[in-house]
Amino acid sequence: MKHAVDGRKFGRNTSHRLAMFRNMANSVIEKEQVITTVQKAKEVRRVVDRLITLGKSGSPASRRLAFDRTRSHDVVSKLFSTLAERYQGRPGGYTRVLKVSERRWGDAAEMAVIELVDHPVIDRKKKVKDVAVEGAAGSSEKKDLAPQDTFNRFRKLFSPKSKVKGGGHAGGSMGKSAAGRKTPTSGGGSKSGSSSS
Repeated sequence: MKHAVDGRKFGRNTSHRLAMFRNMANSVIEKEQVITTVQKAKEVRRVVDRLITLGKSGSPASRRLAFDRTRSHDVVSKLFSTLAERYQGRPGGYTRVLKVSERRWGDAAEMAVIELVDHPVIDRKKKVKDVAVEGAAGSSEKKDLAPQDTFNRFRKLFSPKSKVKGGGHAGGSMGKSAAGRKTPTSGGGSKSGSSSS
């Protein structure tokens, strides 16, 4: 008889695996759509469906148990209000797993979308600013949108007009360590041993 075959281990110990399921279930409930690997999606589906069933019961004991499993007040309030009303007539199967055609870069893992059934349309595109709003804001936003010179700070430090000591070598300002140093002259003061005669 095979023992301990229920559930995938994912190469993690128990506490790490439970924390991963908790975080992923919270993300699915909050965002209603998450992209992950097929195996993780199939395991998280079990966690999310049980949490939604708890939310449908509505009792205070179920609310405490849901908070114990999610550790998030926002997730619990959404479970017991929005999702409980949405899935009141559905006896189960609150999530679906849809496979994605592209595999993940790096390990080529099969990817999938896990989402709540009957969720509202989710718009994940970046918002484009209106031209009228941008024109009314003035030139202050145009300064922010202009590309910034990342090396400008270093150019200021090493420019000849720099006020930092030792920043620019032009201008003859030498540090304390260079003030006591003697420079060899062309007439016989060097220690190299060469004579001028």
